[in-house]
Formats: sequence, structure tokens, C-alpha cells
Amino acid sequence: KIIVENAGDTDFIEGDLVDKFIFERKNQQAIENGREPAIGKISLLGITKASLNTDSFISAASFQETVKVLTDAAITGSIDSLRGLKENVIVGRLIPVGTGQKRFDDINIEMKILDK
Repeated sequence: KIIVENAGDTDFIEGDLVDKFIFERKNQQAIENGREPAIGKISLLGITKASLNTDSFISAASFQETVKVLTDAAITGSIDSLRGLKENVIVGRLIPVGTGQKRFDDINIEMKILDK
């Protein structure tokens, strides 16, 4: 993750903890549009902080501080996109790997039983 020290002309806020790929993409867009990119420094998160700082509030709530995470999600109107393994297991859906991927939804498999 990156801690934003100077937002430049991006939509970041100083002190934000941002995914490195998002930080780099937004900075690239700012540079391409002739705007000032953000400045930040890399932050190494501990296991607790890293697990609570995910895009999925369901995944974060399953680790620690369940009441706080769910309360914050409810107050902010968060929507969980259910993209990861953990949150899909928690809600009882197919995990998005292998044949559980969306691209396999429309495939029909026919099975033939062979008599011996």
C-alpha cells in the first residue's frame, strides 16, 4: 500500500492508504492529462491492518473487529462485489476459480453413462 503524502492534482486525500496499482494508474492518468501526480511512500502493513484494509468488508469482518467493520460498511453504504475467495465462501457461493469463474457459466456439460 501507499500512504499519500501530497495529493497533487489527483482525487486522493493526504493520509489515504491506497493500493499501489491504483496509485500508479491515477498518477499516470494525471501525467497524461498534464496535471501534477500525487506523492506517497510505501507502507508495509501488519497482518491485522492488511486484513482489515481490503476492498471486501465481508472479508475484513471475518478477521477481527467484526462489529466495527460491519458498522462502518452500513454507515457508508458499502457494497461488496464478492470477487475474492473468502467472501464467496462466507456467503455460500461458488468461488471464482476454476469452473466457478463467470466465463464458465454458460457452458453445458453432457455426461454419458457407459454400461459395462
